[in-house]
Amino acid sequence: MALYNILQADFLCSDLRGQLVQLVHNGYQQINILESRKGAVRGGHYHKISKEAFFVVSGSVDVAFKRGEEQEIVRFLKNDFFLIEPYTIHRMSFCEDCVLIALYDVPIEKEDGTKDIYSEEIDNA
Repeated sequence: MALYNILQADFLCSDLRGQLVQLVHNGYQQINILESRKGAVRGGHYHKISKEAFFVVSGSVDVAFKRGEEQEIVRFLKNDFFLIEPYTIHRMSFCEDCVLIALYDVPIEKEDGTKDIYSEEIDNA
């Protein structure tokens, strides 16, 4: 299984007025907007239940992925759309200001108030 999967937006329209991107029309229960400043680092965790998709609105992000012995770092740019499966440790490093949309198939916060977030750092990434 790949450490991440590239996704395609459902629809994209670009003209002189600007751009409209329809990411999905179903399948996600939680959607967040993540604004990160240059130099910020986020993540260092994995989810046991939630699949997490990200769409890069602006800027770029370096994402370190790890599952078992497999490890990779990928730079994602504006309009990239990618999915992280459960049990994949991930950490994001921002080399410039960046805006991401994060989509979760299952909400991170469970009904009992606990969260599907498990800390684990990625060595040498």
